[in-house]
Amino acid sequence: LVSVPACCSARYNLALLAFFGFFLLYALRVNLSVALVDMVEPNISLAKNTTSNVCPEHSSTINIPRNTTGEKYSWDADTQGWILGSFFYGYIITQIPGGYLASKIGGKLLLGFGIFGTSVFTLLTPLAANLGVGYLIAVRALEGLGEGVTFPAMHSMWSSWAPPLERSKLLSISYAGAQLGTVVSLPLSGLICYYMNWVYVFYIFGALGVLWFFFWVWLVSDTPETHSSISLAEREYILSSLKDQLSTQKSVPWRPMLESLPLWAIVVAHFSYNWTFYTLLTLLPTYMKEILRFDAQENGFLSALPYFGCWLCIILSGQIADYLREKQNFSTVCVRKCFTLIGMIGPAVFLVAAGFIGCNYALAVAFVTISTTLGGFCTSGYSINHLDIAPSYAGILLGITNSFATIPGMVGPVIAKNLTHNNTVGEWQTVFYIAASINLFGAIFFVLFASGEVQDWAVSGYRLHRN
Repeated sequence: LVSVPACCSARYNLALLAFFGFFLLYALRVNLSVALVDMVEPNISLAKNTTSNVCPEHSSTINIPRNTTGEKYSWDADTQGWILGSFFYGYIITQIPGGYLASKIGGKLLLGFGIFGTSVFTLLTPLAANLGVGYLIAVRALEGLGEGVTFPAMHSMWSSWAPPLERSKLLSISYAGAQLGTVVSLPLSGLICYYMNWVYVFYIFGALGVLWFFFWVWLVSDTPETHSSISLAEREYILSSLKDQLSTQKSVPWRPMLESLPLWAIVVAHFSYNWTFYTLLTLLPTYMKEILRFDAQENGFLSALPYFGCWLCIILSGQIADYLREKQNFSTVCVRKCFTLIGMIGPAVFLVAAGFIGCNYALAVAFVTISTTLGGFCTSGYSINHLDIAPSYAGILLGITNSFATIPGMVGPVIAKNLTHNNTVGEWQTVFYIAASINLFGAIFFVLFASGEVQDWAVSGYRLHRN
């Protein structure tokens, strides 16, 4: 099996276009958290908590005149919470249907329209905000519906595009766009609000999403067989590398799938990882502001730093994972388990450490950055393990694990908020402890029960081949 060079190949073009797609998806997802600060009348922006007096005040704010032409709304803290959370309610609904649909009609149009729909609703956001808070919540939930199908659809496409020994590379390139989207759009949305007006945050990113959609429809196809300009050598290479891995049966083997321990290993790992990820994403600015008395929002660069680290780590670890499997003959399951261990226990250790460093905020930022960065190893760990155990149903499997993994986005921050009523260091240590122990449990569970082999039920006519 001669591998085909990566440069200008159809599979790497797919990875690159997917990279920009996920970049835009995450930009569309986080832009509201930045713009919301500007959309709300300053006096009720968020009820002033009793800031703890553990650490001395050390960020001096100089007020620079900024553009204030944007409309302002009088939404209280609870309403803002609903606005920010509404996305996940749409997002969780379309995960499994998204995976199922992708296996039936292919991932190209599903992913394309998922991002296209999200972009259109983003363009409508300023209008919805003007019409009233209910409209805004509805538009955000609809954006969630659109984004919900994207990861399962992409996984489904990779099941027919990614040669087994290039999986970590190709998938880590395409999904790393999500981290970079967070990195770029957090500070950029801040600058747009600052110099222009918050409505442009939605107009600019929405328009870019629509533009991307046309390139995607024009340049991408569902399978190597239907691609117009793929070289013969590459088509042969991809198809022959996958020939024993895909199932031809039309019905989905739901029961053996849901009874499969390797699938539950991914569910538990995915849930645990996201618990820490979402808790940090939503509450880090609060922790820095209330405990360390340091305003992360003044410094968009610092809030983006952890995600930049994570992005680098995803790209590098994808290369390393495939190198170990191809050149060093490490088994797939060994690589997936090791990378998941590093990507879950590393963050747990540094997260707990962040709770114990007192008022040294430089160290706090460093620890949180290291914690999030190490999490990038998980992309080549549990995160693409769906494709190892059941390539034909990878989209559906991702839909299942991502549904469970969306729950922490809805529950984690709420629990953390309830635990930190008085904003004491002790309360925050509890939040970090909970996240770290969930991570530890997820890592151990995955190492015990994960598999790197294609499962019996995932290959066509599996009942016949049971020996």
